[in-house]
Amino acid sequence: MNFENKYCMNEEQNIFVAKRNIVDYIWKSAKLEGLGVTFPQTQEIYDGGIINGIPRDEVIAVNNLKHAWQFLFETLEYPMDLPYLCHINQVVGANLIYGSGFLRKMPVRMGGTTWTPDMPIESLIKEELDDILKIESATERAITLMLWGMRRQMFPDGNKRTSMLAANQIMIQNGCGIISIPIDRQGEFIEKLVRFYETNEMDSLKTFVYNHCIDGVDFEPIQEQPTTREQFTSKKRNQER
Repeated sequence: MNFENKYCMNEEQNIFVAKRNIVDYIWKSAKLEGLGVTFPQTQEIYDGGIINGIPRDEVIAVNNLKHAWQFLFETLEYPMDLPYLCHINQVVGANLIYGSGFLRKMPVRMGGTTWTPDMPIESLIKEELDDILKIESATERAITLMLWGMRRQMFPDGNKRTSMLAANQIMIQNGCGIISIPIDRQGEFIEKLVRFYETNEMDSLKTFVYNHCIDGVDFEPIQEQPTTREQFTSKKRNQER
């Protein structure tokens, strides 16, 4: 399949789209992690409100996603490398995940499958990441990075959130839109993700993400019509009459 870019925005336009829908993206990421927050609750947490009746860890998780997105906007020019991934994970896991920001030193088990990921080896991760970053299409590069990071499970926790944020840095840099898993597609996404964990066959899941999980806007070109000083003065006089 040809994973050409679905949207052709400039960076400024893509940032506008991301910021305009940021609470929705955070909410969908939270739901993908199994958190019980509603969209209005996510909005309230994002705005700094005090929400009663929500588990403390869920409030922290939503706030961490907010801070991770803020970090992303501030570092769009940064190169994608392992230290950058580690810092995203550190922000995602702050006050929530033990050992966040560092490669995990203990085995982990994955829900829904008996498959277990290998222990992360720094040199191998760097090699695999370098190969991914050579992919020509920015959209395919971002999707591949995201799915690779989810399966790699290089951090103690927060791997899905970290990988999606990293992918969106590439998407925004290149004006390709935003990767976000729609609520009504999350069950199917998880099923395909578990299958990917077990088989390491990425194509079906990559196609699914490309077809259903990329958000963006096709902006119309702005027709600039500069106003000369004489035109402005004449217009003002006509309005005063």
